[in-house]
Amino acid sequence: MPVDPLNGRREVTVSDVAAAAKVSKATAARVLGGYGAASEAVRDRVQAAADELGYHPNALAKTMTTGRSNSIGIIVGDIENPFFAQATRGAADVAKAAGYDLILLNSDEEADAEQNAISVLLAKRVDGILVAPASTTDPSSLREAVERGRPLVLFDRVADGVDVDTVVADNLAGSRQLTQVLLDAGHRRIAFVSTIAHSSGYRVGDRLGSSSVDDRVRGFVGALADAGIDDPGRFVHLNARRDGVDAIVRRLIDDGITGIVASDSLIGQAAFRKMRSLGIRIPTDVSLVAFDDADWTSLSAPALTVMSQPIHELGAEGARLLIRRIAGDRAPTEHVVLAQRLVERESVAPPPA
Repeated sequence: MPVDPLNGRREVTVSDVAAAAKVSKATAARVLGGYGAASEAVRDRVQAAADELGYHPNALAKTMTTGRSNSIGIIVGDIENPFFAQATRGAADVAKAAGYDLILLNSDEEADAEQNAISVLLAKRVDGILVAPASTTDPSSLREAVERGRPLVLFDRVADGVDVDTVVADNLAGSRQLTQVLLDAGHRRIAFVSTIAHSSGYRVGDRLGSSSVDDRVRGFVGALADAGIDDPGRFVHLNARRDGVDAIVRRLIDDGITGIVASDSLIGQAAFRKMRSLGIRIPTDVSLVAFDDADWTSLSAPALTVMSQPIHELGAEGARLLIRRIAGDRAPTEHVVLAQRLVERESVAPPPA
């Protein structure tokens, strides 16, 4: 007989409920499983017996019977990044309202880890998967889910050659607008800093491994080019995870950079902290702006100018699309683009004379 591993007690079974309700096991199973016919009186009697005995349905058995687990998986790039925490909350809110459990896994932005996470979720028979793909240019880690026909929705980034629903923010327009704030203040030596890995120095036209960062870089470079700045690609600094944000910021300061665009709030925070340690005044000596309106950006001194993303809605809309597909929606795939919002604060000033 099954035993609860947490308290050592015997688990209450469908047979126990059937005996207490004085019905057959098949009838009790139909009532507790929510399928098949039974009179209202029988349903009430079975449910009362289940409540009295403390019966809890076996989720795995139900999955085997119905083919549905009423669960969805979400795979994020970095569980410590506040961006993914907010997006996951958005997905969780929608999933809960629709009666789904949410299983969270972390890829650490590595394709192998992402592929393993997908295999784990498929083994758990989730009804669908929501993914912030580790790579835009190499979607092979997503192949198993696609080949097995499991509903799949991508959020925050797209994946080349994968025809599924996607939900992204308008990073291209947002990056142009954020960079323009620095240009309008008179800056001409502006750096863009990202942790994304890139095999060599960035050249205009290079395709980066994350579509969100790729769009931000293209928006940044486009704004500089429109302002008449020569060779704008030389101001793009990637591989900050490998080289260290601190080292890159120190080098930028030594090179006479007067404005920095941080590709996310974690980079912005590291750059802010490093400039403080070097005695660099923000924005008197160097102006700093970043993507993501993290809590610290409004509490720092000075408060940071940011491009706020609809992070909660990215996760929520991704979950809505996924649940629609699970329910059988066969409409053409959708590519949803959500607007970003500029929040101007105190971290931008004209460059020093």
